[in-house]
Amino acid sequence: MRIRNFSIIAHIDHGKSTLADRFIQLTRTVPDRQMKDQFLDGMELERERGITIKAKAVRMRYVSESDGEEYILNLIDTPGHVDFSYEVSRAMAACEGAILLVDGSQGVEAQTLAHAHLAQSLGLKIIPVINKIDLEHANPDAVEEQIWEVLKDPSDSSRISAKDGRGAREVLERVIKEIPPPAGSADKPLKALVFDSYYDVYKGVIIYTRVVDGEIRPGMQVSFHSTGSTYKVEEVGYLNPKLEKSGSIGTGEVGYIVTGIKDIHEIKMGDTIFEKARPIDAPLPGYKDVNPVVFAGFYPVNTTDYTALKAALEKLSLTDSSFTCQGETSKALGFGFRIGFMGLLHLDIIRERIEREFDIPLIATNPNVIYKVKSKVHSASKETKHTEVNNPSDFPHYGDVIEVMEPYVRANLIAPMEYMEGVMNLLKEKRGEHGKIEYISTTRVIIEYFLPLSEIIIDFYDKLKSVSKGYASFDYEPYEYKVSDMVKIEILLHSEPVDALSFIVHRSKSLYASRQLCEKLKELIPRHMFEIAVQAQVCGRIIARETIGAMRKDVLAKCYGGDITRKRKLLEKQKEGKRKMKLLGSVEIPQQAFMSLLKISQEQ
Repeated sequence: MRIRNFSIIAHIDHGKSTLADRFIQLTRTVPDRQMKDQFLDGMELERERGITIKAKAVRMRYVSESDGEEYILNLIDTPGHVDFSYEVSRAMAACEGAILLVDGSQGVEAQTLAHAHLAQSLGLKIIPVINKIDLEHANPDAVEEQIWEVLKDPSDSSRISAKDGRGAREVLERVIKEIPPPAGSADKPLKALVFDSYYDVYKGVIIYTRVVDGEIRPGMQVSFHSTGSTYKVEEVGYLNPKLEKSGSIGTGEVGYIVTGIKDIHEIKMGDTIFEKARPIDAPLPGYKDVNPVVFAGFYPVNTTDYTALKAALEKLSLTDSSFTCQGETSKALGFGFRIGFMGLLHLDIIRERIEREFDIPLIATNPNVIYKVKSKVHSASKETKHTEVNNPSDFPHYGDVIEVMEPYVRANLIAPMEYMEGVMNLLKEKRGEHGKIEYISTTRVIIEYFLPLSEIIIDFYDKLKSVSKGYASFDYEPYEYKVSDMVKIEILLHSEPVDALSFIVHRSKSLYASRQLCEKLKELIPRHMFEIAVQAQVCGRIIARETIGAMRKDVLAKCYGGDITRKRKLLEKQKEGKRKMKLLGSVEIPQQAFMSLLKISQEQ
């Protein structure tokens, strides 16, 4: 079988999309007049940031120089960021091999390590490739040693420059020689893997699939293992890279199917497709339900944009089924949505797409993780209940809380030796627990640490780049829940709690965080005609306070001399008026203050 299915795996910005461009040009899959840089990255944000957000697939025909035979090469381009790691694993499961691309000037990075270990666990044939050898400070010999240390396999690395195409043909030849053809049987019942999907306005949901056994033809009744739902196949074809209709997709091939599904949420990544008339014994391995790990509230700056925001989220959910969304209300911010994301980059991308594509200015509240809280059913009861909390306003009353568990991650950091001290201090500051240290060369080290997810979702990456001067890289995977002393900080303005400013933090950091927030609020909230107390409350006790002084009209301006008692009477009258105003008045927090405050809290 002259088919090769492979993916390119790499750390962000190591040249993955550029190498895919060279392969497309070499195989003449796309005419030169239609070719552009980062061809497979169709989204404007992907091009601007230089990252791949969605997995892409392309079918290429290539005549080998070694034996003159024509081969079908199915390239599945994967995202590089940790937020999309499940998408990467499903894309890899559709392949028999992977090109491990490493920047010749940067060396092995954290996501290189994570993807390499994932490929090894799936039993893929790995072809190491060192890119950017055209750069002056590239050191391919040192990088090759690092690759050997990571893979535990001293195999030769191809040395290329994806930018000018040097060595790209040699890599394609290695793909044909070293990556095994797909193993499967056309006689067995249909078994196909869903590795991606997207929504088309005219055709509905288009499913990217890899056929493991059997074949898919139009007119077949197919079922999805995880949901049990059955549909009729309306159209099948290949990705060249545009959709190209065909009569069937055979064993070992990668293509697309259309079944008339209108809701993308009915399709699960990693699901197994089979023919309804010929049920299968067991699905393909590796499927799991993917749940969001980071939550934030999205509120429109202009309350009139609420309906437009709802429509925008519905449209985005057609192209990205990995985020969850439900409506919520805040006293301070009005109507909005609580949205669950796969990580902080995912949150940032969704927020930016809403602001750009739909022109809706947003206020995004502080990101939160899911806490597992054990609490009393009510104060006098001995009965307990377990709840999952992703919104500080849902946190049980402090008197009822028995135990709080927070999610931890296993983090792998790769850093040069000279920045070890700064990196280790940062990890301790973030309440990290030491795992192990491994040396991959005389100058670079892998550090394994267990960290609370709540400590890394806001500013960890920026601080890591700061202490390592940009040389450290970071990757993580979910680990387990651990008991932690977490408390809810409530912000009171004029003795009234402001729900949108509440947050959950470890008790050891509550005092510092409270003082910071109160100080910033004092700067951001405009003065009123009466004095305002800005307070932070933890477990019913005020632990920080700032006072915003009252604006004062000069009531003595009209007094030109005269008895002092007249002046005192005017001042007393003013004082009494302010006392009444303080009892009846309410504090208005401008939207701009909210936006500035949430931005500041993310920079702490």
